[in-house]
Amino acid sequence: MKKVLSIAFINAALFASAQISFAGKANLIFPTGSPSWKNIKGTVNTAVEGEGKNNAGFNVGLSMKVGIPMAFYVMPELYYTHFKNEFTASNTTFDIQSNRVDLPVLLGYNLLGNTLSAFVGPVASYNLSKEDTFNDFRENARDNFTVGYQFGAQVELKSLIINAKYEGSFSKDSRDFINRVSGEEIRYDNRPNLFMVGLGYKF
Repeated sequence: MKKVLSIAFINAALFASAQISFAGKANLIFPTGSPSWKNIKGTVNTAVEGEGKNNAGFNVGLSMKVGIPMAFYVMPELYYTHFKNEFTASNTTFDIQSNRVDLPVLLGYNLLGNTLSAFVGPVASYNLSKEDTFNDFRENARDNFTVGYQFGAQVELKSLIINAKYEGSFSKDSRDFINRVSGEEIRYDNRPNLFMVGLGYKF
């Protein structure tokens, strides 16, 4: 019993002494391919120039940063995320909406005190989107829960946070679209790789 109480007191002391901060964050989202600088730059330029309708989305949420020993930290976050993709098949344009709740749990390392840090970790997503209809095609199935990964960096300037990160996928968000007339089936993976850049404010 004494050992259990000792461990509990030690854990409570460590938690109490940990540096904990909260922040509100908002990001612009750009569906992209591989995490190369050339690819991300091209994706952002295309979105800025307004070429296409599927170039940008957004998310907003809360972030908690918990400092741990040796310049590391844990950063769980919670976001509402919206973006869309557009593709054409069988003479039909599919404007696919994605509305998700995202829960990244990131492990970070302070490279320059609290000013500059890098992070990496998994992200779990729950799909909130409704089934859609496009001409004679109706959405038939989706994966409500998917898992991906994120890595990136952030800069903290007093209360202001500037961050950029890349998201890839471990599992697909496969959607089936069935033609109600011909029975033709089209399958589409709606969990693309994403590049995010945004701002935050520490409370």
